[in-house]
Amino acid sequence: MRASDRAYEALREDIIEWRLRPGTMLAEVEQSERLSVSRTPVREALGRLTAEGLTTAAGGRGVVVTDISLDSIDELFELRETLEVRAAALAAERGDPSVFADLRTQLAGAPGLLREADPARHEYYALVGRLDEAIDAAVANSYLAQAMRGLRVHLVRVRRLAADDAARLADAAAEHAAIAEAIAAGNPRLAEAATTLHLHRSLTHLKAAHTAA
Repeated sequence: MRASDRAYEALREDIIEWRLRPGTMLAEVEQSERLSVSRTPVREALGRLTAEGLTTAAGGRGVVVTDISLDSIDELFELRETLEVRAAALAAERGDPSVFADLRTQLAGAPGLLREADPARHEYYALVGRLDEAIDAAVANSYLAQAMRGLRVHLVRVRRLAADDAARLADAAAEHAAIAEAIAAGNPRLAEAATTLHLHRSLTHLKAAHTAA
């Protein structure tokens, strides 16, 4: 892997996981020392992160990690509803029912994972990731899949605002299971409704958590 790719992956992960919090200044010299690469790969990595909207220029002083406001959360969810509701409907029309039936079974058992320690929660997030991947594969639309991947970068970051609330995660697991079940049944309208309900509840919880933070 090229040095610029390594720097990009490391910085991106740190931003998404909130190890680099909103407002953090990312100076080339400091980051090159931290990541043990030269300044040029760091500069390239920061350019990619800025293009994704994870960082923004700071008046010639470098770049800073972008903030997450209530307005930005609303905007993300407007786009999310446009993309994800349509994708769920297309997956119900085009997907392999057995794939989504299996995911539904796994998601129905996810609350058991969420009662365990933090590492088990990563298993839950990985399971949700597999549902996303299955929907992308079923839709078979490279443009829609690309747009969804770009959006999910920000959604993973926003998710941390919910502080991994156990009760909300359990509810979300049930909502994801309902989405998978509707897709497995080949019912696009039900898949749309299940996705819309999940997005509404997620947005309500995130905004409440953001206000309380």
